[in-house]
Amino acid sequence: MAQAHTGTGTQSGTAGRTGGQGQTGTPDVTYNLISILYHALQGAETYEQYIQDAQQGGDQELAQFFRDVQQEDERRATRGRQLLARCLQGGGNQRMSQ
Repeated sequence: MAQAHTGTGTQSGTAGRTGGQGQTGTPDVTYNLISILYHALQGAETYEQYIQDAQQGGDQELAQFFRDVQQEDERRATRGRQLLARCLQGGGNQRMSQ
């Protein structure tokens, strides 16, 4: 999977990030949610090819496993969107409590 970039070309993911705001000027919690959302959606899209490959190979059990994993990422993306919307409504500075 590709790493999310901070826009500087020198860091990927959250490596090297400290508390507060990263080099993007985006609060870490917002950046982290966007990163999780991106990777979950990217994974769900990638798994579609895995499902097709398993079906073409005649392995329905494996195809179902990939569907299950895809659904988990779709659920994760849905939850991430909800949390991101809440975070953005609060200006990104609120603590993310459940």
